[in-house]
Amino acid sequence: MKTKNILNILSITVFSCASNYLYTQEKNYVSEVWTADQGKNYRNPILYADYSDPDAIRVGDDYYMTASSFNEAPGLPILHSKDLVNWKLVNYALPDVLPTEHFSTPKRGDGVWAPSIRFHKGEFYIYWGDPDFGIYMVKTKDPLGAWEKPVLVMEGKGLIDSCPFWDDDGNAYLVHGWAGSRAGVKSILSLNKMNPEGTKVLDKGVHVFDGHDAHPTVEGPKMYKRNDYYYIFAPAGGVATGWQLVLRSKNIYGPYEEKVVLEQGSTKINGPHQGAWVDTPSGEDWFYHFQDVDTYGRIIHLQPMKWEKDWPVIGIDHNKNGIGEPVLTYKKPNIAQSYPIVTPPETDEFDSQKLGLQWQWSANENIVWSSKLPGQKFLRLFSMKVSEDEKNLWNVPNLLTQKFPAPNFTASTKVKLTPEDAKEGKTAGLLIMGLDHESIVITNKPDGYYLQLRRAEKADKGGEEKVLFETKLKGNEVYLKVNVNEPNGLCQFSYSENGKSFIKAGEVFQAKPGKWIGAKVGLYCISTAKASRGGYADFDWFRITKN
Repeated sequence: MKTKNILNILSITVFSCASNYLYTQEKNYVSEVWTADQGKNYRNPILYADYSDPDAIRVGDDYYMTASSFNEAPGLPILHSKDLVNWKLVNYALPDVLPTEHFSTPKRGDGVWAPSIRFHKGEFYIYWGDPDFGIYMVKTKDPLGAWEKPVLVMEGKGLIDSCPFWDDDGNAYLVHGWAGSRAGVKSILSLNKMNPEGTKVLDKGVHVFDGHDAHPTVEGPKMYKRNDYYYIFAPAGGVATGWQLVLRSKNIYGPYEEKVVLEQGSTKINGPHQGAWVDTPSGEDWFYHFQDVDTYGRIIHLQPMKWEKDWPVIGIDHNKNGIGEPVLTYKKPNIAQSYPIVTPPETDEFDSQKLGLQWQWSANENIVWSSKLPGQKFLRLFSMKVSEDEKNLWNVPNLLTQKFPAPNFTASTKVKLTPEDAKEGKTAGLLIMGLDHESIVITNKPDGYYLQLRRAEKADKGGEEKVLFETKLKGNEVYLKVNVNEPNGLCQFSYSENGKSFIKAGEVFQAKPGKWIGAKVGLYCISTAKASRGGYADFDWFRITKN
């Protein structure tokens, strides 16, 4: 046995032991509003949350997943599973989006696009494309710890959706797509040679597939090798309307044969594509993909997969046309051991010194935005000033938000506003953020504290935020709540001064997705530009519960 193989086995064993300890010793969070595990079976989506453009790998008995995070910080979420069904959010690979100063203000829809995760010679690698700067790579030996400083592997405009591949002979390659908005062309896949370390490309690359004729908007390639065939799994046809394409060739540069292997067919699962092929130690094959559900973002499905004549069939081929269709329920993967139900966190009681991993800022975090001291059982957000030029919250960086976790849920919080010396102009509250946004807030005026419902339509186009509802409060504390319901995220805000009797504020708000992401729910604290400095809001907790 070669030394490098022994080292890989040792690395896999160490990671397996460490992650098993994490899985069994730490308290697992179980959502009140959505779980995929149904005992012997599972239901789709596996994650009813916007983990867009997922990629996943198996290392020993452990599975790791990452996803697009765009401008949100921290970026590149790391999720871990032992059984392919129950996923735990364990880390982020990217504390700040690069370039750091560029993303110190929200660049919504830019940043981290369609990453890929791979394990090579004892190290975890993640590659992603930023359409404005190029293709980056970040790596680590411990996915649960700190990741190394990212490397710009390939500089350029319009380079997106990248995936590395190390061949049996040690040669390294990088396959990627193109963003038409920056490069002037899309629907093609290109391949570059890399150095063995995977830190830089060595040539200008060549195109290996053109999808203009039959597979428009081909993107998101993932490269694998099986039975001497090189495979490129790539979505085509558009995010909400497309299909999963697979290409194969016995030469890495092609020519590639093509086959559609997954489509919506007779199901309600639109645009099933872009994801990851993984296997189990017992020899089963599975495929992760997303489904675009508008306001709720791109939610994650798990499909059974099998091979026929060296082509994958994903899902179930109901009409025997050789193309699979997605399943909504299916028997769970054959894993030797059963594991407890676990989901990414949602509720945060703010009892810990650190924020829960579910939270992201709208830009790279500035330490002055918030405070969490040892023993402090609340979250303090400081009243950061917003420029007079800003008509809404679209360009405000210190919005603390998380993904919608289910089709129906309630988010609630208790907030106390302390304006310090400011007689007016301090605001804090509960937010639904998207292309349109609405929030229920407490704000101060010279004659006291007021509850307001605020809305901005077409926020990305500069739509002005308006006050839709207002009432005076007895003091500077208030309970805030929003009920979110199908279809497509209908939101009803309400408030209470005693935490028991809630009063509806305004009419139902139709939540909207953000730029390439679903709507988000969260907290914020701001100040008008003219108000005196200082001021903060203390949030006792943030809870996601059933309606």
